[in-house]
Amino acid sequence: MKKNIVSFAILLLGVLIISSCSKQQARKPISQSSGSFMRESAERNKKLISGEESKIDSIIKSDPNTKYLTSQKGYWYRYDKKNDLDTLRPKKGDVAHFNYEIKDLNGNVIYSELELRPQTYHVDKEQKIIMGLRHGIKLMRKNETVTFLFPSHMGYGYHGDDRRIGHNQPLICTVTLTDFNPENKIQPE
Repeated sequence: MKKNIVSFAILLLGVLIISSCSKQQARKPISQSSGSFMRESAERNKKLISGEESKIDSIIKSDPNTKYLTSQKGYWYRYDKKNDLDTLRPKKGDVAHFNYEIKDLNGNVIYSELELRPQTYHVDKEQKIIMGLRHGIKLMRKNETVTFLFPSHMGYGYHGDDRRIGHNQPLICTVTLTDFNPENKIQPE
């Protein structure tokens, strides 16, 4: 009897080994992703950006006497106060000192200059300000005031700022660059 059990176990083990070595096809996943979510998301974003750019375009067209410039980064700006005497602009590593105000596209103040207080920004070394301002400050010279029109993706994006700026909200930022210095020559305040 014991001999029969051992023989049966060996036979069973052999069948298992042979059957596991046979060429079986892998099972297909139960659900397959077609990529439709990504395509739909991309289409939604294109429509969102197009709508925001249309609103910004209407602001620009409503003020034909003001010259707006188009940045390579996807926003628009105008000089309110230009400094043609200086040639230097902030570059990576410089410490920029500026004041700014944030409005919605209807011109309603979201954050006043007084609320935001003077800002200090280490150019291209920190992420504490929105992407549009990180790029825009590098276009400015000392004592210039520039008004930027930012689509939401250059501002606070989908998330907003969890306070007054909603999700996907385009912004108008008026910035005055009061000063900037090389990082190693920071002046005491």
